[in-house]
Amino acid sequence: MRLTEILKVQNVKVPLVAPTKVEALKELVDLLNANGELLDAKRVLEAVLEREATRATGIGNGLAIPHGKCSGVDHLVMAVGKPATPIDFQSIDGRPVSIIWLLSSPPDMTGPHIHALARIARLMTIDKFRAALATASTPEQVFDIIVQQEKSL
Repeated sequence: MRLTEILKVQNVKVPLVAPTKVEALKELVDLLNANGELLDAKRVLEAVLEREATRATGIGNGLAIPHGKCSGVDHLVMAVGKPATPIDFQSIDGRPVSIIWLLSSPPDMTGPHIHALARIARLMTIDKFRAALATASTPEQVFDIIVQQEKSL
């Protein structure tokens, strides 16, 4: 699975204007909704927030992968955002988050959901990839960096 089979450039937001975790999650869900990706934006946001309440999704290295499964979507959807200012996500390393990958899928799509989470985590362990994302200033640049990194795997 390639992330660029799921992610669309119009679902990348640079910069996110939200100053807090909850507002950033809402901003990404609203982006997906505005682009026709969701059946029920409220359900998607609730699922992501519920998952976030059980265990924070800030996994370190400035990365958060908030996600949730619910009937608010009929396919696996993904949005990426780069906050204008890093956001506290209660990350395991205590550092604020500078890139957020949001995922949502229907309850019956566990396999693809887990594969996408694993793929994101794997890509984000690559120092050169993280550095390139840190310098990206447009949605197109973020998307192109992801495309190029996936080609090299």
